Amino acid sequence: MKPRLFASLLLAGSLTLGAAPASAEVENYVIDTKNAHAFVQFKISHLGYSWLIGQFNRFEGQFSYDPQDPAAASVEVTIDTASLDSNHAERDKHLRSNDFLDVGKYPEARFVSKKYSEQADGKGVLEGDLTLHGVTRPVTIETRAIGHGPDPWGGYRRGFEGTTTLVLKDFGIDYDLGPASREVELFLSIEGVRQK
Repeated sequence: MKPRLFASLLLAGSLTLGAAPASAEVENYVIDTKNAHAFVQFKISHLGYSWLIGQFNRFEGQFSYDPQDPAAASVEVTIDTASLDSNHAERDKHLRSNDFLDVGKYPEARFVSKKYSEQADGKGVLEGDLTLHGVTRPVTIETRAIGHGPDPWGGYRRGFEGTTTLVLKDFGIDYDLGPASREVELFLSIEGVRQK
């Protein structure tokens, strides 16, 4: 092969490779609970007349996300069940007791994702296993991407929200609160800081 032709082929090949889009790397995030930019809240009917609303004040977790392949996303969250807070000390004491969460025996709840699907509008479905009150069951969380981008401190953030409904008896919590209070709604607001 003539040197000039060989050089031309090399140049063409290098230009073709340079034009190929680079595959995005998976982004790893730590959920920003330190600065209160993430929440795990719950809502349960009170006798069918109003709502009892509260949250867990201590939890931690991380997630990974590939903008070019959202289905590869994964999430892990661990909740300190004793951090339950419904803004009423006596009620919180009861909810932490063995009538409900039994936090002395089950100090943590944990969610580990298994599957994620996302639509073009940012809405998605996250499936995984939730361990609560010593019972592990599959749950489905409806999610929505909130936004992503640089922050004022030189970092990069990405946020999601999600909702799901749990049947208390499915997790061995069978204290009778009446037919209107057999399910609890969970709302999650998650903001992660990308790791370098």
